[in-house]
Amino acid sequence: MTATNLIEELRWRGLIHQTTDEAELGKLLQSGPQTIYIGFDPTASSLHVGHLMQVMMLRRFQRAGHRPIALVGGATGMIGDPSGKSEERNLLTAEQLQANVDGVAEQMKQFLNFSGDQGALLLNNFEWMKSYSYLEFLRDVGKNFPVGAMMGKESVRSRLDSEAGLSYTEFSYMLLQAYDFVQLSREHGCKIQAGGSDQWGNITAGIDLGRRMLGQQLFGLTAPLLTTSDGRKMGKTEKGAIWLDPERTSPYEFFQYWVNVEDADVMRCIAYLTEIEREEYDELAAQTEADAGKRVAQKRLATWMTELVHGEQGLESAERATKILFGGEIEKASDAQLSQIFADVPSTEAERSVLGGDGWWIVEALQASGLTSSSSDARRAIKEGSIYLNNRRVGDMNHRLSEDDLASETVTVLRRGKRKYALIRFS
Repeated sequence: MTATNLIEELRWRGLIHQTTDEAELGKLLQSGPQTIYIGFDPTASSLHVGHLMQVMMLRRFQRAGHRPIALVGGATGMIGDPSGKSEERNLLTAEQLQANVDGVAEQMKQFLNFSGDQGALLLNNFEWMKSYSYLEFLRDVGKNFPVGAMMGKESVRSRLDSEAGLSYTEFSYMLLQAYDFVQLSREHGCKIQAGGSDQWGNITAGIDLGRRMLGQQLFGLTAPLLTTSDGRKMGKTEKGAIWLDPERTSPYEFFQYWVNVEDADVMRCIAYLTEIEREEYDELAAQTEADAGKRVAQKRLATWMTELVHGEQGLESAERATKILFGGEIEKASDAQLSQIFADVPSTEAERSVLGGDGWWIVEALQASGLTSSSSDARRAIKEGSIYLNNRRVGDMNHRLSEDDLASETVTVLRRGKRKYALIRFS
């Protein structure tokens, strides 16, 4: 991919929100391989869906022959970026911060190629800030920062006008991030910083500092924030953020999030977050417009994203779980998987001993689960063929549940009709 093609790709995908000088940036990219960096504050030990916009930006530049730097903010994370925040963040302990840095750094290796002389770099700004004394920093960096320019930044103005106000600690964040750009330019020849649109003030501050301290022209590029069509941040559910760590958000939950993206948002998500080519994108857009009910675009988005983040095995697990939810036979499942799949399904506790001996009569199990109101109701439902055990139809009214009827370590799944489920957990 050439530099021209890269700019064109970013443009058709809607990924160019602001640039400091798009024409000169294009010339720079055409002049040869360049180095670009994006910073990631380690506020948690895992990245979440909101970070994928910037992770994928680095991937796109690397695919085009440029060198990405993923900068983990071990130093800036001690302060917290005020941009886009209505109040000051809680400060993390050194131990929490290091655990978060390690977690984020490890996840980055899933998405970028760090091998070879021109491979991506994974850096931590604590490495160059840890030995910088306060007085030295003020002399070297602070003297190059006009307070008037800092006060004019939207991230500062909005907080000063809010009830929460802005502490001196957060006010200083801009200096630290700006100095990162200078350091990376000096040590790694980095001339481009990218980020979300809420980072524009910090990015331009770094460009100005680079001009003052190094006499160099640096460039900035921002992408839109990942939001829904009505302006809400994407990547959150009622349960919280959608994490990339499978221990926090399972592959199944991750897959289901994308399958359930609104029609108004799905094509933008495909453009922003995937590497699906323009031809397929246009085809998916046409199919969605012709029959949105089939959710063809959502299924393609879910498949692509889940395989990217969780690999082939994670995708297979998510697809298998989805089939179970929609009536596929249940086999080789775990308690954890069934709990995720049937998170909103009522469950009943029963003694495991009832599965021994002659077993537990299916009619009694149905009554205990609440799927039927009486033994006659249970018999009638079985006779009608509307009762399923682990998504297999029950045809024998005298069937007795045994250990063989467990769908996982301790759970049996009962269903009446197409969508009415109940779980029985045997303790």
